[in-house]
Amino acid sequence: MPADRASIKTVIVENMTNEEFLKRHSRPGCVGLSGGDTFVDQAIRRAERHLDRRARWGRWSHALIFEGVRVDGHHWVIESDLQFLSKHIQLGVQENRVEKYFDGNLYTTLAILDFDLNEAQTAGVLREALGMVAGRMRYSLRELVGTLVALSHQGLRGRGNVLARESSLYCSAFVHHVFRKAGIDLVPGVDDKNTTPEDLSRATVPHTIYVLRRGNKRTKLEALERRARTGVKARLRWLKKRSS
Repeated sequence: MPADRASIKTVIVENMTNEEFLKRHSRPGCVGLSGGDTFVDQAIRRAERHLDRRARWGRWSHALIFEGVRVDGHHWVIESDLQFLSKHIQLGVQENRVEKYFDGNLYTTLAILDFDLNEAQTAGVLREALGMVAGRMRYSLRELVGTLVALSHQGLRGRGNVLARESSLYCSAFVHHVFRKAGIDLVPGVDDKNTTPEDLSRATVPHTIYVLRRGNKRTKLEALERRARTGVKARLRWLKKRSS
């Protein structure tokens, strides 16, 4: 059963940096969402337009789980991601310090979903997530492509990912899978491996979503989307003219 919309609260936060926002509103077991302007971010957000009746792009391109402050005094997150660092590559479920998301130029939009988990639920979510870190669960670009296929063929969304593989989960699939294993289904009717960050932002479980808003950032994102759509249409017209 979908949650009563009154049980889902949206809190818009303004005049904060990424660092201030994350430090103030994140806590263990919360879900984080981010969006950006890179090519990959835009490709994911564009694909999420199939979830909107007006075909508007999604706002979110990555998802993670907040782990909390550890003995080093830093707040850590658990996520499935692709990271290419100096002489080191991380592909899959991993732990990172939350400082990774302090850069407002790279992570232009942020949100935190607080499901008000009790102590046992929080422990269950983090236990499942850490088990995947230990099990070296991989990031699956192949499954991401399968999800894109399902987005354009909605009948496939509740079925297994058409390009599923063992021991692999991309970011939002990881979050959905972990919560389901802990007994909380954030997106009923959608297979774990067909879950997008935008799906998580529309979770049906009662929660509070904190959204960081920066001035006219949304206007700038919409302008980028319009330019991207115009570019695609121009390219298609050129190809049609060339083939005629």
